[in-house]
Amino acid sequence: MHKIIGVILLVVGVYLLMQGHDHARALNSQFRSLLHGSPPAKVTYFYLGGALCCAVGLVEFFRSDKK
Repeated sequence: MHKIIGVILLVVGVYLLMQGHDHARALNSQFRSLLHGSPPAKVTYFYLGGALCCAVGLVEFFRSDKK
């Protein structure tokens, strides 16, 4: 069961990271970064959420079911 949850979280994490990358490369995000010096909050949330899901997914995938 842990492996299934781990794989699902890894897939969701990769999807969120890809969405963050797409939003970061959008023209309005690049213009905003140029003016403010930092990426929009939405991009940061996608990157953080994706990284967190990937980390938890890896832990769940390699977790032992022994009691």
